[in-house]
Amino acid sequence: MFKKIASTFANCFKIPELKSRIIFTLIILAVCRVISIIPIPGIDGAGLQAFFDAQSKAGGGGLMGMYSMFTGGALERCAIGALGIMPYISATIIIQLLSAVVPRLSKLMREEGGRAKIVQYGRVLTLLLCIGQGLFMTISWSRAEGFFQGFSGDLLMPYMREHMWWYFIQTVIILTTGTMLLMWFGEQITERGIGNGVSLVITIGILARLPMAGQGLVDMFSRTGDEGGFNPFYAIVLLALLVSVIAGVIAITQAQRKVPVQYAQRAVGRKVYQGGTSFMPLRVNYAGVMPVIFASAILMLPAQVFSKAGEFFSMPFLTKLANMLSDRSPLYLVAYGLMILFFSYFWVATQFNELQIADDLKKYGGYIPGVRPGQATSTFLHNAMSRITLAGAVFLTVIAVIPIILTTRMGIPDPVSQFFGGTGMLILVGVMLDTMRQMESHLLMRHYDGFLKKGRIKGRF
Repeated sequence: MFKKIASTFANCFKIPELKSRIIFTLIILAVCRVISIIPIPGIDGAGLQAFFDAQSKAGGGGLMGMYSMFTGGALERCAIGALGIMPYISATIIIQLLSAVVPRLSKLMREEGGRAKIVQYGRVLTLLLCIGQGLFMTISWSRAEGFFQGFSGDLLMPYMREHMWWYFIQTVIILTTGTMLLMWFGEQITERGIGNGVSLVITIGILARLPMAGQGLVDMFSRTGDEGGFNPFYAIVLLALLVSVIAGVIAITQAQRKVPVQYAQRAVGRKVYQGGTSFMPLRVNYAGVMPVIFASAILMLPAQVFSKAGEFFSMPFLTKLANMLSDRSPLYLVAYGLMILFFSYFWVATQFNELQIADDLKKYGGYIPGVRPGQATSTFLHNAMSRITLAGAVFLTVIAVIPIILTTRMGIPDPVSQFFGGTGMLILVGVMLDTMRQMESHLLMRHYDGFLKKGRIKGRF
């Protein structure tokens, strides 16, 4: 098996076009890592990085820990890429949601050249989000003790009070430039490299935490006495869990229901088009990782608000409620799972337009066997998508809860548990599968074997 994979990777470098795309992608990703390491001038992030390391070892992190994972550690380093690629992703999500509810945007997406305008709108919105988020991050760094709960280090910047205006202007410009540069790099990878550029930028940031996870794993089993509590049995269980999670994520990412579609013979002018049989793939995990991101971000907000309000107004009830909504409580796990289920259906409801699909099938003479065209087809697709979305949402909930349980119940360090499930694992597996699929298409066009035998999985017969 490993010999087959090594041979396939060697074949990738025998194709000049694919070789140049792979090398270009690796160079751009290396530059992205440099952006996440170079600190912003005038800011010392050593104290903040030590604070984040201590929080992750203690099983904390929360939303800031997840954001730091997406930026590849640039947030706690106070690097020029501290905003990461998240403003661009947020802008893309906002545009997609608006296009589902605003008729003008929906019409523009179907027009010729409309998608280019939509992309341009996304870039402008990214710039505005960068300025807003950059200003918020700049203020949080200037008042680190108030924004990062438990941080008691020195000031992150040596600016005098009368020169703080220059600190705000400089930092916002640098943060905005860093994100816009990462966005441009992602687009260049998509166009001239291999794989989805934006997803690869996030993936390389997640993989950058692998050495920290490895060190945490070594520390788990190197401790002795009452401090450790980990024995070789834990290693076997963790290895089996890792294999199971990866296999499950691959299965749910690739899983789809194939709805058969029959096309009738039709005449257009003097030409007669023969009918045929095809299928419509309905993905089980249609929403991808978005429900997990939405649920994590929204659940962290009430806890922060109640905690600050309880301290400011001296109301112990609000502080107790904030503790109940922390990521260590059973209430948090229940609310987290329910919100993932909700956002899975919400994403499908806004992005999967069964009415338009039914109209397109009717326009081109297609129909689902046993289902009447038009409204009946729309109802059938809606019911089918609702059933398979439930399976995908339940799986997402299980995968998202695994790292929290490992950290809070078993005492496994947060950097280690993040590679046994959660958002990071879903992104890693999805991006790797998409990249390998694109590489395989290049190989098959040049008559090379892909990563699978002859490019596909053979059935029993």
